[in-house]
Amino acid sequence: MRVEIVAVDRIRAPWAKEALREYLERISRYCQVVRHEVRPARGNGPRAVDEEGARLLAAAGSRLGTRVVALTPAGEPLSSESWAGMFSAWQRDGVGRGVFLVGGAGGLSPATLAQVDRKLSLGPQTLSHELAQVVLAEQIYRAFTILRGEPYHK
Repeated sequence: MRVEIVAVDRIRAPWAKEALREYLERISRYCQVVRHEVRPARGNGPRAVDEEGARLLAAAGSRLGTRVVALTPAGEPLSSESWAGMFSAWQRDGVGRGVFLVGGAGGLSPATLAQVDRKLSLGPQTLSHELAQVVLAEQIYRAFTILRGEPYHK
């Protein structure tokens, strides 16, 4: 399985770069993992959010054998065990790629959300795109440790 995180804009904060690098390295023990950045749109408002969503979906690429998951505060909240269950089901079903979309400051447009396989929430609060990626990577790592019965998840 290959896990991809596709996010709007680059990581600027040194702490976030380091934390994300650490979790991506840890995830790589269990599966291929890559992170892609798409350029943020100029300006604000619905048109910019639509443009960013189109870029995210284009970066997600082919849908064959892929599950595309959008992170949105309105999505389904999952326990860490449920994250593990999702990855287990993907492995059982032969899903080759799991792509996680992280929007920019304006979030994800309804048009983008309509094209994904699942909408998940990291919680009801709004997180910066940098922090959201770190939390996402940590939950992905935790899910794999749960599946392997490793002591990280207590």
